[in-house]
Amino acid sequence: MLSYIILGLSLLPCSLGAPEADLVSSLPGLKQKPTWNHYSGYLKAAGTRKLHYWFVESANKPSTDPVVLWLNGGPGCSSDLGLLTEHGPFRIAKDGSGVTLNKYSWNNVANMLYLEAPAGVGYSYSEDKKYATDDDEVASNNLLALKDFFTKFPEFSKNRFYVTGESYGGVYVPTLSSLIIKDGSFNFQGMAIGNGISNFDTNDNSLLYFGYYHGLIGDDLWNKTLNTCCPKDKQQRCPFVDQYLEYSDCSYYVQQGLSIIYDAGLNEYNLYAPCLTPKFQGYTYTNNSFVYDLPSLGHQKHPHMIKKLNNIKLKKQFEKSVRLTPPCLDYSYVVSYMNTQQVREALHISIFDQDWDLCSDSVAENYKRQYNDVTQFYQTVLQAGKKILVYNGDVDMACNFLGDEWFVESLNIPVVSERKPWFVKDSTGTKQVAGFIKEFKQLTLTTIRGAGHMVPQDKPEAALEMFASFVQG
Repeated sequence: MLSYIILGLSLLPCSLGAPEADLVSSLPGLKQKPTWNHYSGYLKAAGTRKLHYWFVESANKPSTDPVVLWLNGGPGCSSDLGLLTEHGPFRIAKDGSGVTLNKYSWNNVANMLYLEAPAGVGYSYSEDKKYATDDDEVASNNLLALKDFFTKFPEFSKNRFYVTGESYGGVYVPTLSSLIIKDGSFNFQGMAIGNGISNFDTNDNSLLYFGYYHGLIGDDLWNKTLNTCCPKDKQQRCPFVDQYLEYSDCSYYVQQGLSIIYDAGLNEYNLYAPCLTPKFQGYTYTNNSFVYDLPSLGHQKHPHMIKKLNNIKLKKQFEKSVRLTPPCLDYSYVVSYMNTQQVREALHISIFDQDWDLCSDSVAENYKRQYNDVTQFYQTVLQAGKKILVYNGDVDMACNFLGDEWFVESLNIPVVSERKPWFVKDSTGTKQVAGFIKEFKQLTLTTIRGAGHMVPQDKPEAALEMFASFVQG
């Protein structure tokens, strides 16, 4: 661990131009007052859209440390989940006993901007209550919100700026980064994406390999699937998606494999973590509104599936009862905390705003996905000479590491350093393998060993080491 990173030790907060009305003077349940400032309020997007932001100054050198935007995915899930449960400075006690500081917070090395987007997510809203949107519109509104942020905080406009996110952030981050480059008014340095969706077909094809090599799919089913679906010369990277589009034995075997992964009661966000909330058979079809939009294989309405899909649609009442909560995850304590009147007042939340929730059904159910592949946006970032970090917890099944590796390799970027382990020290000072890294020109691809979909939640020390290395060069 970087020896100089200690949460709470900092220079004087950088607040010369910051909006005093948005300053969070105290946070309910937090007994230890931080030595850095944090702000909560709204940024203007198009029309009547107001996007809620929570900005946390660096605990190191806020005047010179980079500004980092963080976006959770969905589409339709709150970035405050990243702040409160992953790499933000605050941790809410599950038993309601209070709020503590997270010593592995990413604001140890950067000024962190958490943006709830699009409108309708978390505390973000639009006065017209129209929340149907798409990938391009989300990127455009996020750009407008960023411009408003640097108008509110002009003292940070010259700092190095990065765009980061996870999950469906695999679409949010590169589409926004491309607009930022074309705009030209930001000190933009690059982007980082954790367990992101970069190509839906590649992610789905690789998922079955992940399932087999992690012992979920047996030899008999695997051999039948390969021999039925895959040409002999493509069995190392079989295009299951292409084959599955037709009524065939292939579609039957593929669905069997997916049912093991998604319907057996496993936690798809972390294979080796327990499933904390109930699931129901056929969840693979309805989960397009939860944190990620997968698998596209399970979305196809083939004869094998039609009866199953019709049955799933009848479960609307159950879907509402789980409030678009991601499967197997229990964040009820976060929802309870964020909806107390004291917290809303502390964060300057509009009295016209909706209740806070993890994910928004009004956004997710009306979201139009425009990009099955984001290669064009990566190329824009690379051609501009900016750097990219792609990182994956290696036991995530929602957006698995193998799919992102295949995607990165498809970009045909020159390799600088072949795959090798990287390390962090444990509590005894012994070096332990934290994951594996492969370096390309302008792009770093890394895994975090034993982490799931939410890497900083599962492996906070390794995540901070990786993040600090990226933003500090």
